[in-house]
Amino acid sequence: MVKKQTVWLLTMLSLLIVLSVYYMTSPDNGEMAFIQEDEFAEMTEEKNGAEGMDGVETTGDGTVISQVSTDELFAAIRLDMKNERDQLQEQLSDIVASSNFTTQEKNEALEKIETLKETQSKESILENTIRASAAYEDVLVRAEEDTVHVTVMSDELSKTETNQIIQMVSDEFGQKEVQVQFQPAS
Repeated sequence: MVKKQTVWLLTMLSLLIVLSVYYMTSPDNGEMAFIQEDEFAEMTEEKNGAEGMDGVETTGDGTVISQVSTDELFAAIRLDMKNERDQLQEQLSDIVASSNFTTQEKNEALEKIETLKETQSKESILENTIRASAAYEDVLVRAEEDTVHVTVMSDELSKTETNQIIQMVSDEFGQKEVQVQFQPAS
């Protein structure tokens, strides 16, 4: 019969081999970039500004930003928003499940959870509606307390298209400030 130590050693060696193969075959040797939501505006400005050599852009203060495709940028922002909202929803669920909070606090937490889900649903509906209205490659909608940010992947955006987007946002979210931007596809 095989000893426990031998089984353990073989398991660890197998794991080491699998991880080594994964590391060696991964693109760019596993180097990945993460873009935070607040860098979105900065990268948008950089796309319209002077571009550096080899696909690398530099800001006015000398910070180097590697060029990222708009698809990846939209996906990163969506992922960041989802993570933040999931974390908030988990905190609110903990309040509801805890016996340390009053009934009023639990009800407020439940209302916030419902509002969060409603906002996510409205953002998704609005993204699909805008994308279908003019066959944009992608649309990113981010709703905050008082403002709804809409970024459309398009080379340009006419005043008519902008007004249509603002009207769609108003139909879905009511009277909130709307900021519409376009981001050229890269």
